Amino acid sequence: MKVMQRVQQKLGLDILLWICAAVVAFFMRIDLPFLDSKRIIFWFVLLTAPIKIGLVFLFQLHRQSWHRVGIRDLYQLGWAIGLYTVPIYLLNFTLVQITHIPRSIPLIEGGVALLALGGVRLMTRVYFEREDARSFTGRSSSRVLIVGAGEAGIMIAREMLRHPSSGLEPVGFLDDEPAKANLRYMGLPVLGVIDALPRLAAKAGADQILIALPSVAGRVIRRVVDLAQDSNLKYRIIPGVFEILSGKVGISQIRDVDLEDLLRREPVKLHLDDISGYLEKRTVLITGAGGSIGSEIVRQVARFQPTRVVLFGRGENSVFLMAQELRRMWPELEYHNVIGDVRDKGKLEEVFLKFAPQVVFHAAAHKHVGLMEQNPDEAVFNNVKGTKNLVELSLEFRVERFVNISTDKAVNPTSVMGASKRIAEYVVEWAAGKALPGQVFVSVRFGNVLGSRGSVVPLFKEQIKAGGPVLVTHPDMTRYFMTIPEAAQLVLQAGGLGTNGAVYVLDMGEPVKILDLAKDVIRLSGFEAGLDIDIVFTGAQPGEKLYEELLTQEEGTTSSKYAKIFSAKKTGMPELDLELGLNELFHAAQIRDANLIRATFKKLIPSFGVFAANRT
Repeated sequence: MKVMQRVQQKLGLDILLWICAAVVAFFMRIDLPFLDSKRIIFWFVLLTAPIKIGLVFLFQLHRQSWHRVGIRDLYQLGWAIGLYTVPIYLLNFTLVQITHIPRSIPLIEGGVALLALGGVRLMTRVYFEREDARSFTGRSSSRVLIVGAGEAGIMIAREMLRHPSSGLEPVGFLDDEPAKANLRYMGLPVLGVIDALPRLAAKAGADQILIALPSVAGRVIRRVVDLAQDSNLKYRIIPGVFEILSGKVGISQIRDVDLEDLLRREPVKLHLDDISGYLEKRTVLITGAGGSIGSEIVRQVARFQPTRVVLFGRGENSVFLMAQELRRMWPELEYHNVIGDVRDKGKLEEVFLKFAPQVVFHAAAHKHVGLMEQNPDEAVFNNVKGTKNLVELSLEFRVERFVNISTDKAVNPTSVMGASKRIAEYVVEWAAGKALPGQVFVSVRFGNVLGSRGSVVPLFKEQIKAGGPVLVTHPDMTRYFMTIPEAAQLVLQAGGLGTNGAVYVLDMGEPVKILDLAKDVIRLSGFEAGLDIDIVFTGAQPGEKLYEELLTQEEGTTSSKYAKIFSAKKTGMPELDLELGLNELFHAAQIRDANLIRATFKKLIPSFGVFAANRT
């Protein structure tokens, strides 16, 4: 009831102010002879009032929230007044000999109306913001120094100023861009460069640092964190560009600095036309859709307006959660949930018959190195046989694009998991040789993904939560890392290259020492390595290397048209050898003979196991 009353009050005030704007315009234009023109004024107001009332309803000006009014609201108000002013001005200009109304009256009226209607909105907003600030007076607030005077920093400062109840009071910005030195944004000064953080934070009385640099590399974030820690200042961050797809930054998005921020690289610049060219208005099947990589591929694919998405996975809970997210975030998207196993060719065939997918992303795989060493038959059935089932059906049903998710562990594999993924690459390459015109089969190879299930970072966090120690296999163990969104986006981009049979290699940046990773996780958890949380070395596990590679020695790469994607030279094997080898491999897995499985891997991949002794 109160809401309706406020709407009616705003409606009445809008109409009254707009009508009064005409009277004010006449007074401003003709001054002293104003009373002599009251007949003309009366008829002008009477005839134009219905037009104004109609425009108020048409643009729903009375339904705007005045105490949260923004630029878009004022823009809409300007359109409404302009749509009235211009025709009235042109009409009066033509009929001035009949109306005897000065030509400038409609223009003056429009200006007065814009000032009056816009002014009452802005005054209402200022009033409510002051009331919010007054109600917060006396409560403790945190003085925040914002690192980054770009769009994200300015937006978050605006949000803090608009919401004093958040307990965050911005005191200024730091930015390394020379052009921003000594400027002011939102009334707040750019105090200096990032390296001067300790001195400038103390001068401004800041007790918290907010990093508002969503697109900078991780080394910059690390520098800010180091300076904040040295100054005993609390530090937080707004998400990176991968997390802010909407472009909006709000107080609710402020979070603690995470490991992904320290390892962040420059954001991927996607060529959207190439991606939408093979995804838009297509039926897309994603295997392993509930997994870390598969679910992110689902999210990225949903942005490119496919006809429908088929979520295929073995874990019902993870597929259900992904489906719920699709319903919430992309309600217009048609999607279907299928619980099944890639090892079950009959189930897969049913999916192909029912949905006729045109694009397939194959992300279903066993990936845990240690577990696959203990269960090599499962690695063969899932990673090799499952891939073979999918590519055979993709050939039969004329799938346009098949993208296989591979790993750096497939290069000179020392583990069963790595060897199984290497054979899966061979299988995809074999399918490419059988493909019809218009069909493309590719593999995309990348390293470890931060935060994925079973990866080292969540494990470290659990060990820290338990009070330690943090277990690291070897002080020199290194790995390549990228974030889940970056990996998924590059997979989509590689899929758009369209070179049949290619093995694409993603630019993983510089390898990271696992020991350094452990120290970072401990530090970001608020502890000190060696003092609060111990690090214990356990020794390399079976099948592990000290460092991974993205290419075999004989491969090499050729560049693609995208900066972060390379194409490995083909090293597949003759079809007859592959067919015989696969039959032997499946037989060995069927009889659960671990030694025979490894021996068959050795026949198919001569480098299998060779590098283990030299790298551990």
